[in-house]
Amino acid sequence: MALGQPALAERATFGGGCFWCLEAVFEDLKGVSAVTSGYSGGHVANPTYEQVCGKQTGHAEVVQIEFDPKVISYDQLMKIFFTMHDPTTPNQQGADHGPQYRSIILYESAKQKAEAEAARQAAQKNYPNPIVTEIVPLRKFYSAETYHQGYYKANPRQGYCSVVIAPKVEKMRHLYANLLKK
Repeated sequence: MALGQPALAERATFGGGCFWCLEAVFEDLKGVSAVTSGYSGGHVANPTYEQVCGKQTGHAEVVQIEFDPKVISYDQLMKIFFTMHDPTTPNQQGADHGPQYRSIILYESAKQKAEAEAARQAAQKNYPNPIVTEIVPLRKFYSAETYHQGYYKANPRQGYCSVVIAPKVEKMRHLYANLLKK
């Protein structure tokens, strides 16, 4: 790498309920350069939010995280992922129901797959019920509509944001204070 050239970012793609929640949790972490809300894991090309919510596309609401592995590791991101949602509830997070809210890790390499399987196994000790998180290859990621991007930061006082997302963000900031951007 040439002097002054930026490090190559890696990507992690996770789904664990509403993408607004995960986006808000991951965007404040050191080493994370971008978090994009979107759709993945289904069979319909270029899905819309309405189609995904209609439960006919097979897609989950996910976030794609660009990160510098020299600052924050894939393993650290997965530990946060398993802490910030309930990976034991199939097709549900809180009051959000449907296959679009399933717990899913979409890997991009054999290394990510192995790390995801190890992280899922390690996380199991924290839950009395079996973890149902899917671990599948990332085939295609579709960015969600513009109004979904940065939703929590743009709408912190909106009902869902203040009741559902804000407590998750506070939990993450408390548990992972050492990983927060300054």
